Amino acid sequence: MIVLYSIPDPNVQSISDIQDTINSILTQSIPPSQIIALGDAFNGADPSIQFLSTNKMDYAAAVNKVVQQSDDPFILLIDNRTSPLRLSTSAIDILTLTMKHNPEAAMIYADYNLKNDDGIQEIHLLHHHAGRVRDNQDFGRVLCIRKSAYIKCGGMDESIQYNPLYDLRLKLSEQGELVRIANKYGGSLYTVKAPKEAANVFDYLMEGKDSQLEAEEICTEHLKRIGAYLAPGEYYQQRPNPQHNPELKASVIIPVNERPEFIGTALESCFRQTVQDIEIIAVINGGGNDPTIPEIKRYMPGGDKYNENVPRVRMIVVDINNIGFCLNTGVRVARGEFYVQLDSDDRLKPKAVEKIMSHFKSNPDIGMVIGSYDVWELQENGSLEQKAEIPTVIHDEWTEENGRNNLLRVGGAGAPRSIAIQVIKDIGYFGMNDDPYTRNYAEDYEMVLRISERYRIGRIYDAIYDVIRHSGGTDHNIDQETIDRNDEAKDHTRLNAIRRRQALNHSS
Repeated sequence: MIVLYSIPDPNVQSISDIQDTINSILTQSIPPSQIIALGDAFNGADPSIQFLSTNKMDYAAAVNKVVQQSDDPFILLIDNRTSPLRLSTSAIDILTLTMKHNPEAAMIYADYNLKNDDGIQEIHLLHHHAGRVRDNQDFGRVLCIRKSAYIKCGGMDESIQYNPLYDLRLKLSEQGELVRIANKYGGSLYTVKAPKEAANVFDYLMEGKDSQLEAEEICTEHLKRIGAYLAPGEYYQQRPNPQHNPELKASVIIPVNERPEFIGTALESCFRQTVQDIEIIAVINGGGNDPTIPEIKRYMPGGDKYNENVPRVRMIVVDINNIGFCLNTGVRVARGEFYVQLDSDDRLKPKAVEKIMSHFKSNPDIGMVIGSYDVWELQENGSLEQKAEIPTVIHDEWTEENGRNNLLRVGGAGAPRSIAIQVIKDIGYFGMNDDPYTRNYAEDYEMVLRISERYRIGRIYDAIYDVIRHSGGTDHNIDQETIDRNDEAKDHTRLNAIRRRQALNHSS
């Protein structure tokens, strides 16, 4: 096995950290046949290490040069460019044996330890499957690659500036299996020294546009190669006529569980709509004792906040906390032609329904309309403050030509979502935690994927919705276990979508 690693800038990592990485390579229980470092040598380097200067070539070109010149069947790519890294003494031994144990493997990756001021945390990665096409999945910093697969897929694309490893990983997955070595306890192959970062679902908004466009192209080309790409306009059909004889334009459906402090604000945002030909269906899923019930009753006939001149509020109480079930329950009794999303702790802006209806009217191929939103935060004194550092979330990564393909890479499509009621029924309703890994998560993402395969998606790039962040929400500072569970859910829906799209293309 040949080991390929980076010599980082000493101004970023200390000499001792760099030396620790080198020592962990030199003291392997089974020494590598060759060690090549990408970067310029520094005083004290071991003479057994070959150095490849990268002054006149980029990272991808340097890796390609080393792989092409090597006779070894396996390449160990150690990416320690941004953080110090130390191999466990038996790392090369187990990686070599795992490659031999998995002759169809194109790449091996492994769980690792993360060391910071809080101590050592074991990082458990996710097993690869064909649905793992998002660009932010963690495959770790140490990759063992079969040289034959690397050469066959074309190696690193030297024209890619920001995401060469993402591109390489997708191409390798087309050549063979990506196998994970899991850690139950004490089984990590290496340790990364890096500060712990808090998770935030809005992090992607801060990423550079050029990097995102490059990642989109990488993902799109992968989908083309595996037969899952949908060409612009292909397979679109006209929106079906409603079969339930709608009496109203829209039904705003609100699933809610123990949110008495927010539900009033959500309802009142519906009352202020410029289109009043709507209804509000609140589906409480906390059973008869849910404290949201008396709050909603205040807006119904006999309540102290009831107003006969605003849209009617209907209430349905169920005792199963299942968001998809709540949405489907509302859809079944809806008197509107279109469903409009509203989470119980968010708000519709006054022209939301008006703009949504205008988009549906503009094109009979549109089965779903998705808007844009502003992010607000609940302060300790009870006031709401718009987050100045987060611009209006417009999801401009969605384009008419490629949005439904790029959706497989990114984590969401935007809000609020509005769907023709008949489309929901024809397509088989929302998922109800009946897919692997779903736990009141990704039922809406899965619906967008399915609808986008058959109908055009209308987009509104003006803010028509307010997302309210608060301590009881789930959109920021979530733990790794929750992140992994959510990623499992969405990646499984991506896997199903890829299979559906491959079948569509195969049958056409």
